[in-house]
Amino acid sequence: MPLPPDEIQHRSLDRLARYIKEAEEILASWDAYSGEHTDADGWPHDPTAYDTRQRRRDADTWRAFTRIRSTAASYLLTADRQLRQLPGTAAAPHWAWQLKELRTSLDAIHTLQAEWPATLNTPPEPALPGTEAWAETQAERNAEAWHHLYTWAGHGHAVLDIHTATQHHRPRAVPITTAVATTPVPRPAPISRRPL
Repeated sequence: MPLPPDEIQHRSLDRLARYIKEAEEILASWDAYSGEHTDADGWPHDPTAYDTRQRRRDADTWRAFTRIRSTAASYLLTADRQLRQLPGTAAAPHWAWQLKELRTSLDAIHTLQAEWPATLNTPPEPALPGTEAWAETQAERNAEAWHHLYTWAGHGHAVLDIHTATQHHRPRAVPITTAVATTPVPRPAPISRRPL
């Protein structure tokens, strides 16, 4: 039996919330590592180990995002539509800007992923899975994407917040008993227009 649309959307947004949480945990772990393994000026004590750990941060964030990459554009389309339907008082002023940032980052992520196969086949030799060349090109793609992936962790809350606001501002059916008991509001008298 197919799921109702609301349940499908709820599960989809749960995946986005899980990505945000996981990306924040990855960043917190990285910040803790970086703080312990750098000097007062921010230089790593062991540059090779630091670089390896940074690559792991980038790869972990990329891997976490792959679970929502195919649905990320639909999150933005839905959030745009919902934002337009919200009354002005229910919408936070920064939501439109955050959706724009998310769209820009998603475009960059898609571009990096689309260019990656061509990068693997760049001379002098193709990069095959399991080779150093493969690992290097993958690490470069992940490093270039990291800022955009973290933008989704930082601003992805806007999609969830817009959805929540929409749930609280849906028009409700007025119960019949309430409608009967309600006293009509008097309308102001029309303004007569007299020639000057």
